[in-house]
Order: sequence, then C-alpha cells, then structure tokens
Amino acid sequence: MAAGAPRIFVSHLSGIAVFDPNGDQVGRVRDLVAMLRVGRRPPRLLGLVVELSTRRRIFLPMTRVTGIESGQVITTGVLNVRRFEQRPTERLVLGELLDRRVTLVESGEPPETVTVLDIAIQQLPARRDWEIDRVFVRKGRTGGAFRRAKGETLTVEWSAVTGFSLEEHGQGAENLLATFEQLRPADLANVLHHLSAKRRAEVAAALDDDRLADVLEELPEDDQIEILGKLKEERAADVLEAMDPDDAADLLGELPEEDKERLLALMRPDDAADVRRLMAYEERTAGGLMTTEPIVLRPDATVADALARVRNADLSPALAAQVYVCRPPDETPTGKYLGTVHFQRLLRDPPYTLVGSIIDDDLRPLDPEAVLPVVAGFFATYDMVAAPVVDESGSLLGAVTVDDVLDHMLPEDWREREFHLDEEAVGSGIEEAP
Repeated sequence: MAAGAPRIFVSHLSGIAVFDPNGDQVGRVRDLVAMLRVGRRPPRLLGLVVELSTRRRIFLPMTRVTGIESGQVITTGVLNVRRFEQRPTERLVLGELLDRRVTLVESGEPPETVTVLDIAIQQLPARRDWEIDRVFVRKGRTGGAFRRAKGETLTVEWSAVTGFSLEEHGQGAENLLATFEQLRPADLANVLHHLSAKRRAEVAAALDDDRLADVLEELPEDDQIEILGKLKEERAADVLEAMDPDDAADLLGELPEEDKERLLALMRPDDAADVRRLMAYEERTAGGLMTTEPIVLRPDATVADALARVRNADLSPALAAQVYVCRPPDETPTGKYLGTVHFQRLLRDPPYTLVGSIIDDDLRPLDPEAVLPVVAGFFATYDMVAAPVVDESGSLLGAVTVDDVLDHMLPEDWREREFHLDEEAVGSGIEEAP
C-alpha cells in the first residue's frame, strides 16, 4: 500500500478471507498481533492470526501481507504453518484490547475513563510496517456495578489514551463478541480455547445462555469444567438446561459428586430428570449416548404437522432427519413406539397424510444397553444419521445421532487435537517458509 493508505478498523478484518497471489483461499483472519511500545508511541502491528481450513492457527507476519482491500487479505503465498503461540510481549488486538477500559487524556480536560469499541491500523508511508494509530472509544464506564452508559463516541489518536499495558479485572466482551457474531459454535469454541483463562471467563460471562450452551458442547472437557466453575451456580444451572441433555450429562459426570448434585438441584425438575435418566446408563451405550428430545408425534398427526416440527431451526440436521411415531404420552419415555418416518418420505406424501400410515417399522430399534460398537455398526449397516432407543416395554427413550457416535469413537482428546493439529498432519498444501 502506498502513502496515504486508508485507515482500517480491526472489527472489519475479523473473519475475512486470506488469499495467496493465485487467488486460492488459505484461511481466515481470527485476530491481529501487536506489540506495545514505551511512552505513547503507537504499537507496531506484527501480523495476523490466520485460521487455516484445518482449523490450525498460524502467524502471518505483516511483511508477507501485500494488500488488504475489498474485504480480503492478499499474501505472498509463502506461509509458515507452525502453530501460532503468543509471546509475553505480544497483545491480541481483538482478544485483549477491545472492550478495555482506558483513560482518555485530552488537552485541557480532566482524565476520563472510556471503553475501547474499535481500533484502527494503518500502513506507514513507503514501508511494509503497520501500526495502530487510532482508537474508537465511548465515554462512560461500563461493567461491574456500573450500568452501561450510552455516552459520546469519538475516535482519538493512540497517544490520547493510557492504560493498555495495565492488567484489567472485569474486562467486558461485548465488542469482541460482535466481531465473531456470525461464527458457528465450533468456531467460536476455537476462539475461546485460544484466549487466556481470564478472557475466556469474561467472554463466557457475556454470552447468553443458549449461545454459551452451544459453545460449551464444542469445547474440550477441561475448558468446559473451567468455564462452568467460574459461573455463578444459578447461571451454570441455566446453561446446563440449555445444553442438549446428553452433553449436559457428560459434563456433569466429570464434576465431583457434591457439585453435580448441587447443580442438578438448581435445574428445572424436568430438565434435571432427563439428565439423571441419561446418567443412569453407561456412557458408551445407546442409553448414555442418546438425547431425550427427539421429534415425537402421535399416529394421527399429519405430514404437515411433521414438517412444521422438522423446520425448527434449533434442531440439529441429524435430529431433523426423521420423526418418531408413538402412542401417548409424547414426552420420553413415551407410550408404545410404532416406528419412524424419514424426512424424505415426508416430502413425497401429501400434507394431509397421517404419519401413522407411512411409518417405517422394518428396522429394530436400539436397546439402551447396546454398547458403542453395536451402535456404530447399526449406523454403518443401515446408513442412518439417527436411530431410536426403545426399552423392553416398547417406550421410546430417546434417539442416538451420528455425531454422538463419532464423538465417542474418536480419541478422548480429539477436540484438543483439533485445536492443536500436529504439523505433520496439516496436509494443507501450503509451502512452509524457512
């Protein structure tokens, strides 16, 4: 970029694609790395944290960035694929600087506490170096015992604020989360995993219960326990209620008995009962793998009724792939299980057709005590994405989905490995710089 290059606000860089000179996408920007300098000199921008298609995070030096324009980053095409590790002198711009409370020192005005909403970077004239040169702030303190103040917003030079080098307790996360709003839960889990424990707790506290529940389900076990342990018990119970019952049961199963019972007592009775029922089964059995919330319909429901239930955006694709037809009651454990109607069959029949007339009852359902290899063999043999679990009395207890089977067949630390892939396993085709 030449002299007079436009100023770029970092919130606009989050998640944008990174391309090599041939136009092939190599990854997406997840953060920026800066180094604070003494005095009031603007920090130097060292590079970008780029997430490859393999979910490995690497460091892309700004010296290898040839352009940032039109919502994309262009590189030299030579990348070092070693996993990014933050050094003590480095700061993550999105992860650590946004939402900070700093002091605004304006000429002739008393110092005032402001909140950092965004940060602007600019390339230095006739050089490949970049630096942070502006800070977008809002006056009025937020967080802790203070209510959010809709104060004046303004953009100031870096030298007009102080306090970025100080450790801050109770740092907010609203603006950081805004930059990752469109991320899938698994990708946001990846972001949280790479934050410091302090920032991870702050971001978790800022997420709503449903979003945090979705993210927790995608995190490694140690991160789950750490985050849950830092929530107030009442909120921890609310988050557990928002999780899929099988995931909540797995997480509670890792806690000390005393903590587990205390959280279960704080949950809604119906939700706690579902979780307790799942915890009664061995973890690697159909009963331990299943969710207790499949789509259950009575035989006199219509295809239109079934399709309306399948459209629920909160359902996973696997659970939305079929409905289970049972006698009353409709909640698990149900009355007598009659059979399954697959989504494709629902699309082929008129809306007024009764689901009881088109059920598939050829396949024998899973027994709750069926062990993991038997469950996996069932899915592989019949090309299923979900399967009913039925007890000896013929009641539907729940459904096992293929993602639950994979989750338990992979090594116990597979989520950890996914976030920290071994270099020899990258296989991304990107040339490694010397």
